[in-house]
This record gives sequence, C-alpha cells and structure tokens, in this order.
Amino acid sequence: MGVEADVIVLALVGERGREVREFLEYTLSDYARSRCVTVVATSERAALERLKASFVATTIAEYFRDQGKNVVLMIDSLTRYARAAREVGLSSGEPPVASGFPPSVFATLPRLLERAGNGKVGSITAFYTVLVEGDNMNEPIADEVRSILDGHIVLSRKLAEANHYPAIDVSASVSRVMRQIVTSEHMRLAGHLRTLIALYREIELLVRVGEYREGQDPDADKALRCWPVIQQFLQQAAGNPQSLSETLELLKLAVE
Repeated sequence: MGVEADVIVLALVGERGREVREFLEYTLSDYARSRCVTVVATSERAALERLKASFVATTIAEYFRDQGKNVVLMIDSLTRYARAAREVGLSSGEPPVASGFPPSVFATLPRLLERAGNGKVGSITAFYTVLVEGDNMNEPIADEVRSILDGHIVLSRKLAEANHYPAIDVSASVSRVMRQIVTSEHMRLAGHLRTLIALYREIELLVRVGEYREGQDPDADKALRCWPVIQQFLQQAAGNPQSLSETLELLKLAVE
C-alpha cells in the first residue's frame, strides 16, 4: 500500500459486500494485510451498526497508538456514517435541519474526528472519504468535515473521465499544516506548481482553439511549456508508490 506505519486500521462503512470482498482479497497485499485491522459494516447492515463501525475503528486505532505505534486510520466513508446517524436520529424523533440531517450528526462528527492525532507515545494519521452530491463541495457534511480536518484532497470527476489517475484536483486541494511540516524548498516548489496549473487553466481554451500567442506573457508561456511534464508528474499507476525524496525530485523537474 505504500504506507509507512506500524498498524493500519481500515473501516469500510456502507460499502457493497462484493466490493469489500474484492478489496480484502485482491487489492490488499499480503504484507499490508498482515498489519491491517479491518472493521466492516456493509450497506445492508442496520443503521446503528454502520454508525458504530467508525467509532470501533477509531477505538482500535487509539489502542495501538497508546502502545507507542504509529497508526494509519482510514474510514470510507464519513458520508455513509452520517447517513446512518441520520437514520438513527430521525427515528428517535430529532428534527431535520440541514439536507435532512438532524443536529446530532453535526455534534458527533467532531467527537469522532478529533480523536485522531498524536498521543504521548504514538500517533494516528487519519484519512476520511466524503461523497459529495452533484460535485457540490459546500453540501453540509463536506463543509462540516472540511472545517474540522487539517486538509482535504479533492477528487475530480472530470479528470477521471479523462483517464487521469489519481484524479486529484490540485488547485482545489488544501493542507492547513503543510507550512509546519515541510521544508521551505518544498513549499516553494509546491506553490510554483499550483501557480503554473492556475496559469495554464486560464489560457487552456485559447490554446485549444489556436488563439494563444507566445511572447505576450512569460509566466503563461512557461506554464504552457511545462504542462506536459506537469501532467506526467501528477499521474501515477496504482501499486507504484514513490518515496518523498523521489517525488520532490520529480516535482523540481516539472516546474523548473
């Protein structure tokens, strides 16, 4: 899986049973499976079971963190957790407030998400997936989760349709702690990449219709010149992990 961690805790909430089985049997390598704890509550299970699965997985991650382990916690997905919480809340008589979600959903999300992070002797690095309706990044669950976490990686349907994988929209993705955990050179290169992507998108239509003329804007000219290398840098085959040092070298080649 390309994850440097002592233990991986994976919660699959509301997924189809066939997809869960395929993931466990074919996607996880033997090495990853040997250090992975999996908590599963498939889509046909009771709402309360789907609700509790995320908390059980987080508790397991805390157990290993308290033993001094560095843990990666992955929950897929918070949206299905929230839908299960909505079922439980509405059935108990709570009023719907935002997109049909009762107040308890927004009260329990911080209690779940704030449990990740560093402990006295270990750590939990958590990744949570969120499904948005109609690519609306401001729908209630996505907006609430974004306000709690340290950053977000946005996947683009448009990039996936163009066979661009991983389909990460770099311009829309944000880390709120990057400045505290990377070098100044890394920050400079990453910022330069985002600038070049933004510049290219401004002139992309002109380039496609043949109306762009080089020499008018040196920065835009550089973005156009670097674009093929940037596209190559942003794509990576599944099961082909790279180290941070290798990635930084490729990033430098892409933007300079």
